[in-house]
Amino acid sequence: MKKLILIICILAGAQLSAQNSIQELLNAGVDDAQTFMSSYFKPGAAGALYAANSGWYNSAKAKKFLGFEISIVGNMSFVGDDQKSFILDVDDYNNIRLPSGQNQIEVATVFGVNHPDATVLINYIMPNGSTETVEIELPQGAINQTLDAVPAAFLQGSVGLFKGFEVKARFAPKVKYDEVSAGLYGAALQYEITSLLPADKLFPVAVSALIGYTHFDASYDLDHTSIQAADPNINTSMSSFNFSAIASTNLPIINFYGGLNYMTGNAKTNLDGEYTFTEGALQGQTIKDPLRIENSVDGVSATLGFKLKLAFIGLNASYSFQEYDAVSVGLNFGL
Repeated sequence: MKKLILIICILAGAQLSAQNSIQELLNAGVDDAQTFMSSYFKPGAAGALYAANSGWYNSAKAKKFLGFEISIVGNMSFVGDDQKSFILDVDDYNNIRLPSGQNQIEVATVFGVNHPDATVLINYIMPNGSTETVEIELPQGAINQTLDAVPAAFLQGSVGLFKGFEVKARFAPKVKYDEVSAGLYGAALQYEITSLLPADKLFPVAVSALIGYTHFDASYDLDHTSIQAADPNINTSMSSFNFSAIASTNLPIINFYGGLNYMTGNAKTNLDGEYTFTEGALQGQTIKDPLRIENSVDGVSATLGFKLKLAFIGLNASYSFQEYDAVSVGLNFGL
């Protein structure tokens, strides 16, 4: 359980191996540190948004009035090789250059690993007016190893209302384990369009529209690390909206479903706390809440899946084709 929460928190923004590099990068200036960390975290934010946003439906058929279903849902979004690195261009920075004298270098994102270690030179002016140059090592990926998928898991319930409407809710309680805490919640409304048509009684096919909202929070307490700061922590907040057009068969035991989806989401990662610098350009200075990183994602996807139901127990699985392909599996209980 701790590992799952830790991975989710890391991919949302709390990258542990980056913590010393963040403080060293701040010596190059807040703008340079923010530019680097935004590119470094962007694939992690996108992967986490796609993982948390999947699995909203397993049928286009709306439940009857007060019919319900409770599901244990597990999602996984997959990371491509092109998301494991990015190009660091010194022209995008004020006080960073490369030891080789080149203008560009390919470096690891939160998903990648630098082989060999990647370093940059930071130029800054000391309080006494002298110019100093230091070489720092850029952070590796999450937990210094490659990750090929981003997980998300939660409980999801749905209840039939009236005239083809169905309301859904998803929830993962905010759990704190050691320095890590994370939680998720969301809600959706689905409407079966075919409930208005005579074909609802003649053909075993249903068509629905759905709108859903998911919110995820994670934080990592840095008090136990080597960072010298008051109340240091990394906080991440993610929100996403999902709009889907869904079609499915309506048979007694096994059914197939598919959907076209549009997702738009936003992830905010903040480095909070008061950081006092004992060396470098910021020596003697205290900076409060130095980094505010924001990444957004917009994308269209297609989902294909099946649902097997025996009495009040069901199993569904789906695959979504999107920027970060995702698989979703649900174990369902209901009437």
